[in-house]
Amino acid sequence: QVQLVESGGGFVQAGGSLRLSCKAPRAITSTFNPLTLAWYRQAPGKQRELVASITRERNTDYADSVKGRFTISRDNARKMAYLQMSALKPEDTAVYFCNTPLQAREDYWGQGTQVTVSS
Repeated sequence: QVQLVESGGGFVQAGGSLRLSCKAPRAITSTFNPLTLAWYRQAPGKQRELVASITRERNTDYADSVKGRFTISRDNARKMAYLQMSALKPEDTAVYFCNTPLQAREDYWGQGTQVTVSS
């Protein structure tokens, strides 16, 4: 399993922006680089959902609810992934998690980072 640590959450007004970061402090690049990385989120009282993903070839995919507003990226040299969020809405309020799809299926999660968007 690869430890992934999220940061960058906070409180922002609707229409604002935030950039979330995800680092793999203990992974070596040969382990990190092939991974598909994804951002998930869980709002209070709701199931966790996939927000965006990026493959080793940097192919990206997004949930319909965030297309055109969120951008996922990665920096393999730094073993980092990012989620740039713009035009934030109150319904984007959630705890955001960085993970691999495999670890998500195994129910292995980090602590996440809280994003709160006020109206």
